[in-house]
Amino acid sequence: MSDVQPIADLHERRGEEAAHGSSARRMFDRIAPTYDLLNRVMSAGIDGRWRARAIAEVAGLPPGPVLDLCAGTMDMSALLVRARPGDRVVAVDFSPAMLEAGRRKVPQAEIVVADATSLPFADGEMAAVVCAFGMRNLADPVAGAREVRRVLRSGGVFVTLELFRPTRLPTRAFHRAYARHVLPLLGAWLSGDRAAYDYLARSMAGFFTRREYENALARAGFANVRGEDRTLGIASIVRAEAVAP
Repeated sequence: MSDVQPIADLHERRGEEAAHGSSARRMFDRIAPTYDLLNRVMSAGIDGRWRARAIAEVAGLPPGPVLDLCAGTMDMSALLVRARPGDRVVAVDFSPAMLEAGRRKVPQAEIVVADATSLPFADGEMAAVVCAFGMRNLADPVAGAREVRRVLRSGGVFVTLELFRPTRLPTRAFHRAYARHVLPLLGAWLSGDRAAYDYLARSMAGFFTRREYENALARAGFANVRGEDRTLGIASIVRAEAVAP
């Protein structure tokens, strides 16, 4: 069935946030059954190492509730449960189908269907927040960052694992070739939904660079923002701290 696609370019979402959010939610609901398979095939398993490195940033923090934002099929939630035994782990996503597809991986996690820009948690409720490959799909990532800052306690940490718009020439060339040819074809073959994976490919080029994202977090009230590139800048991890105003 045809559907209006989400808006790949971040700047073009302005004024169209509601339409983008609704389209993105329907898209992820459609591709949920094959999402894990495609992730493994497309990344050749490297995403597992990226996720483990991101989780290491919160593994040694003081005890407290941790939030897996844009949890999808809950790969990060499963890692959080292992890294922080005894802590409350909450998985949030706007796609109920994605969460349902991942529920079996980590039955002990709490599951909440909610929008990342309007979280149903109290101010300062969370000790840490992680978000893997989700910020670039938000209708307003800056509003999402502010909401993360609101629910984090003072001293809490926000870790983002993301495919930012690349700045290195070799990585840009790789992204361009992958986005134009490999990702849409694989998506069409394994999920039957080429349009969804065409959007996901184009969303990388339409998002922030890592430096731009780090600056956005600083403007949202985070401190000690630092990032690192993984696998020649294909993916990056950004860590930021919530401090008392």
